Amino acid sequence: MTAIRVNDVEIGAAKIAEEMQYHPAPSAEAAQDAAAEALVVCELLRQEARTRGYGDGDGAIEELLEAAVTTPEPDEASCRRYYESNRKRFRSPDLVEAQHILIAAAPDEAEERATAKAKAEGLARRLAADASCFAALAREHSDCPSKENGGHLGQIGRGSLVPELETYIFAMKPGEICPVPVPSRYGWHVVRVLERADGRELPFESVRETIADYLTEASWRRAVSQYISLLAGRAAIEGIALRAAHTPLVQ
Repeated sequence: MTAIRVNDVEIGAAKIAEEMQYHPAPSAEAAQDAAAEALVVCELLRQEARTRGYGDGDGAIEELLEAAVTTPEPDEASCRRYYESNRKRFRSPDLVEAQHILIAAAPDEAEERATAKAKAEGLARRLAADASCFAALAREHSDCPSKENGGHLGQIGRGSLVPELETYIFAMKPGEICPVPVPSRYGWHVVRVLERADGRELPFESVRETIADYLTEASWRRAVSQYISLLAGRAAIEGIALRAAHTPLVQ
């Protein structure tokens, strides 16, 4: 990367390399670009803070932004519009209570997985005939620590299990045992759903404050981005072109 300057201040390669740790990215080049951009933005703000008399202290940039960037509070109508346009976001979570029996098998061991599958299929057939022995079979055969509790997984929300297992569980009805073992990276699962509680839409009144906070934050971020773009337009910046739509924001 070529030398970067912001007005009369140079940002060296060592500083950029040090900053890269705070910008995880798909490649080293992308992390380097993000780090350089963040440092340029910080330098722009530091220089403006000094110009306006806020000094060089740790809180100078914060004082600058507080004085230079103002955003209106979202009104009731704005919050309601956002709520009406995003109702699916405002739901209580779906919950399922389930049991499983895990027959463990490594994902790259074909013979081991075939043996585990056959064992899991046998257990599924036994349970199809008599579901009352699920807990006993889990304690005897499962390779999951939940075996100590009869295979009970407790109440499960979306995102708490491996996706391949979760897909089946959230599609099943209370009392249902999946007729086929479910494969995952851990092996084969024999699964039973005990209870389920589908999420419900939350009323506007219960999420109004959350929406207001979100809209306020989004508005502030847009305003700060615009302010940084304004500063960049007045500055002499060499070695990098700031991306207006992706300007990093100072927290």
